Amino acid sequence: MNWIKAALQRLAKESAVRVTVSATQGSVPRGTGTPMLVFAQGEAGTIGGGHLEFQALAHARRLLLGQTEQTALRQVLGPSLGQCCGGVVELTFERVSATDVLRLRAQLVPPRTPLALFGGGHVGKALVHTLAPLPFAVRWVDSRDEIFPSDVPEDVECEHSNPVHAAVADLAPGSRVLIMSFSHAEDLDIVVACLKRLRAQDDLPFVGLIGSATKWATFRHRLEDRGFAAEEIARITCPIGVPGISGKEPEVIAVAVAAQLLQLG
Repeated sequence: MNWIKAALQRLAKESAVRVTVSATQGSVPRGTGTPMLVFAQGEAGTIGGGHLEFQALAHARRLLLGQTEQTALRQVLGPSLGQCCGGVVELTFERVSATDVLRLRAQLVPPRTPLALFGGGHVGKALVHTLAPLPFAVRWVDSRDEIFPSDVPEDVECEHSNPVHAAVADLAPGSRVLIMSFSHAEDLDIVVACLKRLRAQDDLPFVGLIGSATKWATFRHRLEDRGFAAEEIARITCPIGVPGISGKEPEVIAVAVAAQLLQLG
C-alpha cells in the first residue's frame, strides 16, 4: 500500500497511465483489479512481472506519448510471452493526471483491517514495521509512554494507556488483537479484558498472545479461576505465528505472526 501513496504524490506533478488487470482466465500472476501506474520514467506497483509486464509498460508509455489510442490488451501467457502460466490476462490502460488523484486514492487504497498491538518491546517493534505495508490499520498500545521509537511508520497510531488493558474497551469492532507486553501481569489483564469484550460483544475475531506452552498453561488456570469457561478461553490463540517457524528472533516472529494474520483474511 505504501507504493500507492508515493505514486499518487508523484502523479500530482506528472502524468501517468494506470494499468489494470480487468479480467483473467486460468492461471495468472495477479488477480482482477490489480493496478500499477506507469510514468514516462519508472513505474509503481506490479501486475505480475515478466514479459507480460514488459509489454504492458511499453504499451502504457506509447499511450502516454500519444503514439497509440488503444486502451485494452489481451495477453495469453504462453510460449510467445516466455511465460508458462497458461492463463489469459486482459489489461486496460487509462491516462491519468493530477486531476485524478482524489478519485484514484479512493479506488486504489484498499480498506485496512483494524489491528491492536499491545506491547512496545523488541517483537512489537519488529511487528509494526512488518505490518506497516500490509492491509492493517495498526494501533500500537503500551503503558510506557516513552517506549515508542522515533521511526514509527507513518500510518501507525501510537497510544499510551495506563492501565494498558483499558484500551480494549474502545477498540474498533473487528479488530485483530496481539498481546505481547513487557509484563505477564499486563498480558493477563489484556487477555481478561478481551474475553470480557468477547462475552459482551463478540467482535474481536482474533486474539493472539505471545508465549510458550508453559505460559499458556499458567494463564489457562488463572482464567478458569476468574470464571471463564473452556470455550471462552479457547478463543485465545497462544502461541502465535504460523507453525513450522522455529526462529526466536523478533523479525522472524514478526513474519510468522504477519503470515498468520494474512491467513485469517
